[in-house]
Amino acid sequence: MAYTTMIIGGGIAGAASAIALHKAGLDPVVYEAYDRTADNAGVFLTLAVNALDALRALDLDVGGLGFDTPRMTITSGSGRRLGELPYGTALEDGTVSRTVKRADLYRALREEAVRRGVRIEFGKRLVDAEPTGDGVRARFADGTAAEGDVLIGADGLRSRTREIIAPDAPGARYAGLLNTGGYARGVRTGAEPGVMNALFGRRCFFAYTVHPDGEVWWVANPACPTEPTPAELSAITPEAWRARLTELFRRDRGPAAEIIAATERVFAGWNTYDLPAVPRWHRDRMIIIGDAAHATAPSIGQGAAMAVEDAVVLAKCLRDGQDAGTAFAAFERLRRERVERVVEQGNRVGGWKALGPIARLPRDLIMSVAMRRAARTGTDPSQWIYDHHLDWDEPIGA
Repeated sequence: MAYTTMIIGGGIAGAASAIALHKAGLDPVVYEAYDRTADNAGVFLTLAVNALDALRALDLDVGGLGFDTPRMTITSGSGRRLGELPYGTALEDGTVSRTVKRADLYRALREEAVRRGVRIEFGKRLVDAEPTGDGVRARFADGTAAEGDVLIGADGLRSRTREIIAPDAPGARYAGLLNTGGYARGVRTGAEPGVMNALFGRRCFFAYTVHPDGEVWWVANPACPTEPTPAELSAITPEAWRARLTELFRRDRGPAAEIIAATERVFAGWNTYDLPAVPRWHRDRMIIIGDAAHATAPSIGQGAAMAVEDAVVLAKCLRDGQDAGTAFAAFERLRRERVERVVEQGNRVGGWKALGPIARLPRDLIMSVAMRRAARTGTDPSQWIYDHHLDWDEPIGA
């Protein structure tokens, strides 16, 4: 059945959904709250192999963005190497995980959606939506309205669509960690380009990877038990971040302090959140996907992957379902267990970053033993995340 679909949100989940729905023969329109310049150009992310597999289901190739990131090394603040893990098994043609700037990924997905004929309307912040019997009417903050057969909420962690569908749903859960990072030049780390290096420091977590051109991309997660307000975060200047991070890594071995010193501008910081289980993903002809339904902390690099997987599966469900209700129920059946397991895994890894000085000692020992076991057996306990494959041509009924 063909649907006119309204997609709320033009981020990764929204743009990928538009592409997927268009490929499925539906008629998507994207309503984005911000203007074209709203992307945060500073942040980067790693697209694991399962994300690249899902993009391939949509005939999308992001090989021109970023650089290959096939594996991760893990060390302690004392400089002890705890182990190494692949970022999932390479795809059949040798494709490995890839680190890209978030803004570049946004731009590529949106441009591809437009190239395929999708309409994107900017400055459309959703304020309310209600069923019309045979469809949905959405109202926006600028006083305009739109109607369609179904409405897909891809509007992120603070989703207004989620509030409409499930007013009693839990909100975002603060993870006790802050995020900041940057790009550094002129510093020699001794690290192999394209390898993600994770440092579980004595007082803070740090990760960095070297671009093939020598630029170092890095992120840090200072622990902060009390959730800062947006005003408190915005009041911290880049130089204040630099001074704070320099002090946090002063006693650690490794290049963290040198990388921070070589960074021209440190990112403005932001809080880390995830989203506990949302009891209801759909109602009437409305549904939520991506971070609106199941945000995961960035600790395991799966936020974008889950959004793209959602886009593929929902488009297939709408393509193959007899009606919207059947399609939405099939989507939830196929996705809920996996994404909630991923959210829990991200929460667990994030918790390791926020441990106090005493708890860090057994953590490092546990990680070292687990890494040695993984190396000896050739298995990765997270491999179930990466091995997920989506076949566009396989009917949902199968």
